[in-house]
Amino acid sequence: MHDKLPTERLDSEDAVARHLTALIARDPRLAVVYERAGPFPPRTAPRGFAGLAKVVCGQQLSVASANAIWARFEALPGALDPQGYLGLDEETVRGVGFSLGKFRTVRAIAEAVVAGDLDFARVEALPAEEAVAYLTAHRGIGPWTAEIYLMFCAGHPDVFPAGDLALQKAVAHGLGLDAQPSIKQLIELAREWSPHRATAALLFWRYYAAMRGREGIVL
Repeated sequence: MHDKLPTERLDSEDAVARHLTALIARDPRLAVVYERAGPFPPRTAPRGFAGLAKVVCGQQLSVASANAIWARFEALPGALDPQGYLGLDEETVRGVGFSLGKFRTVRAIAEAVVAGDLDFARVEALPAEEAVAYLTAHRGIGPWTAEIYLMFCAGHPDVFPAGDLALQKAVAHGLGLDAQPSIKQLIELAREWSPHRATAALLFWRYYAAMRGREGIVL
């Protein structure tokens, strides 16, 4: 029987190290994955409206493109405040690189925050599945966006974005599966790593990057 496991937020290298130790104790197969992946730091982003807007900004974009667009966006007066964002018109926001869909999604988020329908403090207090359900109940927020916000902005320790293609490929390769798991299959597989699913996701993203850089390994 395992001792009571830590469920602290993933907001420091020490926290990641403690979660990783507990994670490998739960699933010793991950020790080999970690040997190949190497150390990895926590990944953090702003909390609240600004953080969720940044996640939306980065959807389906390369890191470089997302960073460039975000730098222009956050320079807009009021852009990082929900009330301030509502004062920006479509032309201004799309002028920095937001698509129409992203402009509308962030506007819907801002409206929900201003109306009191989206409470980020409440989000952080909920268990993983409930937190995802709470966020995805708001227009324009899908499971991946909710999970990435919870991981990187809220530091939630027990979220695994099973819809992420890189994670699907990395888990299949790292665990020697016969085929790449579907989203549903990966959700079920990741339950074994609870309450450290976010650390497992960080581990497999790092593994994915390491394996892609190795000759003869195609992911």
